Amino acid sequence: MPLLKLEDTYLHKGKRKALVREIKQKGISDERVLEAINTLPRHFFFDSALVSHAYEDKAFPIGEGQTISQPYTVAFQTQLLDVKPGQKILEIGTGSGYQASILHLMGAEVYTIEYQKKLFEGTKKFLNRLGITDMKLFYGDGSQGLASHAPFDRILVTAGAPVVPDALIDQLVPGGILVIPVGDRSRQKMLKITKQKGGKYTSEEYDYFAFVPLLGKDGWR
Repeated sequence: MPLLKLEDTYLHKGKRKALVREIKQKGISDERVLEAINTLPRHFFFDSALVSHAYEDKAFPIGEGQTISQPYTVAFQTQLLDVKPGQKILEIGTGSGYQASILHLMGAEVYTIEYQKKLFEGTKKFLNRLGITDMKLFYGDGSQGLASHAPFDRILVTAGAPVVPDALIDQLVPGGILVIPVGDRSRQKMLKITKQKGGKYTSEEYDYFAFVPLLGKDGWR
């Protein structure tokens, strides 16, 4: 994880505004999502060797075979979630903590689970350093959700899954939303799944994306 001085300069703020304009032009319209991305210093989540690239609309490696997602992808998934303040949200794949911090800024009660232990430990320390101490971080198999803290209003999966895990749908409240990329290891189609009463659900399909693989029992092994 980064060992940077946590400084947010006028230059950084200007680059964030330019990034927000860029992703808005690509179709992101939720003003609360755009405001969160404009507020959160993405460069804090970068290793010092890559920090100059923090406001490019690209994914970058963060170690342990994982990446910090492209800002447009973060915005797209968050927009599909339709986040409301106070909602209980489970994120599968903590990674750098950037996506979870966006949800936190939007007023959600965030639970997040990471499969890679070294990444989990580093990100937990880093978020504490940022002063984000009320987020609930867990180490474990996110493909199984987090049954001990279910149900959730929203579930967001930030890794490519081969299938939609039944456990995740089971852990949604009626009316809850699951956003998950599903496909093969090279590309996945973004799905928005809305749970109905009685356990049934509807599914909407969106664009193709490329995520690192979801690992675990119902992921890639």
